[in-house]
Amino acid sequence: MKRPSRAALFEELTAAALCAQKHAYAPYSRFRVGSAVWALNTKSGEERLFAGANVENASFGLALCAERNAIASAISEGFRELKAIAIATGSQPPGSPCGLCLQTMVEFAVDLDVILLNTHGDRHKTKLSQLIKRPFRWKGAGTERDAR
Repeated sequence: MKRPSRAALFEELTAAALCAQKHAYAPYSRFRVGSAVWALNTKSGEERLFAGANVENASFGLALCAERNAIASAISEGFRELKAIAIATGSQPPGSPCGLCLQTMVEFAVDLDVILLNTHGDRHKTKLSQLIKRPFRWKGAGTERDAR
């Protein structure tokens, strides 16, 4: 899929995140989150959207965040470079990603566009670097990312 214009991309991500939010499984917290990530397959050059919703568990440490679900979907299909992400919550103002999600984003993106939104129509566009000022980066681990 060819990358749409920046404005169209943000609208597509926003709509997909809000749609994914409807599928969240949040019986404990009632805090439903949806996310959509635009990612690049560096081998084929293809770009695509992937969505995810939060999935809670009675053992709270086993809960899966919407952001990590969307990113894991992209990675599992070979899309390893994140370009933009939208995160939909019901909170006012829109909620920010947790530390686990921020660190996961850093693993696959240097400084991606982040759209925080809610079901009340509020939107906040920012950059990953504004949400995580000093991310942990492992240098020299021999990972695929270090080889680039």
